[in-house]
Amino acid sequence: MASRAVTLGIDLGTTSVKAALLEAAPGQPSGFVVLASSARAARAEAESAAAGPQGQEQDVSRIIQALNECLAALPQQQLWKVRDIGVSGQMHGVLFWKTGQGCEWMEGGAGPVFKPSAVSRLITWQDGRCSSGFLASLPQPASHLSVATGFGCATIFWLLKNSPEFLKSYDAAGTIQDYVVAMLCGLPRPLMSDQNAASWGYFNTQSQSWNLEILRASGFPVHLLPDIAEPGSVAGRTSHLWLEIPKGTQVGVAMGDLQASVYSCMGQRTDAVLNISTSVQLAASMPSGFQPAQTPDPAAPVAYFPYFDGTYLGVAASLNGGNVLATFVHMLVQWMADLGLEVEESTVYSCMIQAAAQQRDTCLTITPTVLGERHLPDQLASVTRISSSDLSLGHVTRALCRGIIQNLHSMLPFQQLKEWGVRRVMGSGSALARNEVLRQEVQQAFPLPVSFGQDVDAAIGAALVMLQRNLNQNES
Repeated sequence: MASRAVTLGIDLGTTSVKAALLEAAPGQPSGFVVLASSARAARAEAESAAAGPQGQEQDVSRIIQALNECLAALPQQQLWKVRDIGVSGQMHGVLFWKTGQGCEWMEGGAGPVFKPSAVSRLITWQDGRCSSGFLASLPQPASHLSVATGFGCATIFWLLKNSPEFLKSYDAAGTIQDYVVAMLCGLPRPLMSDQNAASWGYFNTQSQSWNLEILRASGFPVHLLPDIAEPGSVAGRTSHLWLEIPKGTQVGVAMGDLQASVYSCMGQRTDAVLNISTSVQLAASMPSGFQPAQTPDPAAPVAYFPYFDGTYLGVAASLNGGNVLATFVHMLVQWMADLGLEVEESTVYSCMIQAAAQQRDTCLTITPTVLGERHLPDQLASVTRISSSDLSLGHVTRALCRGIIQNLHSMLPFQQLKEWGVRRVMGSGSALARNEVLRQEVQQAFPLPVSFGQDVDAAIGAALVMLQRNLNQNES
């Protein structure tokens, strides 16, 4: 049975939930095979009454429903072989729950599932309620990473100021992936990896600890901060039968989706990994022993995030990726509705990509930063060099895709990657997988060998971390 044990990887993304079943295969070049995978759209966006139009919140019940549906779509005969579960998900965001009351287990169509209970909404990384002025009023962190809007600790500070009664309703907090691990294992307190803790702000990666003194001095509710554990180490075991997954299955401490994607794609330390989904991340491995400066630089476009085993990734994390294309599509659909025409967004998307693929060049220039950037929070988007000959759908879509990649290149240029010793770019993520024009623009901007992967890379990476951990334990 041990040789046929299966590892489940889960990724809780911004727009979708993905899962993959992996099995060790020593005879394969990769060392594993993907037995099955599935994905479900979360469709979890919710209005934010407290934060208004700047707020970005998601309904946790819809995310968990998508998760249960995603797993139910996998082969049942493989689910009962699952011995380990690796979990990754969208970083920076925060949700709150009551300890011991965060979920209810019930019978679903394909077996037992859990449903959220006494849980807040997820305030995501895209949340914009923390203005530049508000962020400037916060205490300086004792960390190499600055704090931006959408970061968990910044969001809690905002709630402390604007909705203090809200915070009194809960006694636990975490990212969406930390919540799932806590519910699966029935943890009395949430566990969080340094990867997710660093994404919240006010976390020192060298000492592996929260800035408790700084936070307490500002009245921050430090009892909400999770305990810290190594990413992928065992958080606990499943407390219930989950669909066909046995009770007592090992569950790893949740990791960031960025790190999980990189782990599944980076074949060698000289690879850079480009992930384009809702947002964009370009990451490269820093040399062993590298330590970032311990003073945050809010204006720096490259940040250094913890990876595994004490190493770091140099990361350009753009807020503007597939979400910009989605905004453009939504605008076109709305314009057509205003003209009395109805068309599906999926139809518009496929037509505009096809038009841009035939339009290989354009003089139109689009700066696509509709969401600003963390190092330039007040920057907006712009369109320049407009001429009557460049107004076709193909021209505009080509310019928009080029703008997304050029914006990333301005944050982490090809020349910097070469200085770091990067020899190849590994591409992953849903937007890149489905968009031929984006792939063309990547190859144009980064003149290195480029290889494109799958849409479930983070789920595969989460499973791989657990799989590799078990292999290392068996060897030792």
